[in-house]
Amino acid sequence: MAVARTATEGRDRTASIQRVFLGLLAANLAVVGAKVVIGLSAGSLSVLSDGVHSSVDAFNNIVFAVLMRYAGAAADANHPYGHGKFEVLGALGIVIFLAIASFELLTSAVGRLAAGGPPPALTVADLWVLAATLGINIAVAWFEARKGREYGSDLLLADAAHTRADVMITSGVIVGGILSRAHVKHVDALVTLAIVLFIGRVAWQILRRCVPILVDQAAQEPDAVRLTAEGVAGVEAATDIRSRLAAGVAFAELTIKVQGRLAVDEAHQIADAVERRLKEDLKLDRVVVHVEPS
Repeated sequence: MAVARTATEGRDRTASIQRVFLGLLAANLAVVGAKVVIGLSAGSLSVLSDGVHSSVDAFNNIVFAVLMRYAGAAADANHPYGHGKFEVLGALGIVIFLAIASFELLTSAVGRLAAGGPPPALTVADLWVLAATLGINIAVAWFEARKGREYGSDLLLADAAHTRADVMITSGVIVGGILSRAHVKHVDALVTLAIVLFIGRVAWQILRRCVPILVDQAAQEPDAVRLTAEGVAGVEAATDIRSRLAAGVAFAELTIKVQGRLAVDEAHQIADAVERRLKEDLKLDRVVVHVEPS
């Protein structure tokens, strides 16, 4: 049964998410370092661009661990629904960084295609190191996605999506490195263009998840809330239904109409029953029920 989080549970969730981000920092820094060293030594634009993309993960780990301190703050007079949307704003920060990185990479790739130049000199050892970073990214993406679903964290889920794209990008870089060793022309710049497309796809996925939360899209269909509430004995109608989602917490508010001759305590018991039913059946976390006489 879904229940509203207490203040203690909210603090525990925040601390747990912070530990996840900080725990992944070492792995992401190792990945970035390996890619940058290989890219510089081999003169590979695609490997360097992959390293830039991976650096977002390490940057996110630090920034988001700090941001969760604010996102996990308890509700107050100015933020009666809590501060959970700071998580969504953080996820949108990824999109901004990706947009800037994509522009720089696109410019570099087009410039290299126009000017030409020698192919990168990736060694077999370089390719094996990149394969090792690929394995790390796969583990990181899986772990982040699992924890994101467990904690209902938009930040973790957005960062996991970004890391999954990193997996695809690194795979492309490895293929490009193999083709470069076979002296295929322009493969480095072409792989970089493919990386830009992957980054754009990730940015779109993050936007598609986060924008509905920022604009308060309904967490549940109004008809589902209405039918569930009207299924409780004593409820004659359910109206003025609103719901929203933030930081994995689903809020709902509605008005129920009951018989006018009911005593206050009886009407209150019906409202409590509606609240329990909505939490159980629709997995809503926090429900506010207003009562009016029919």
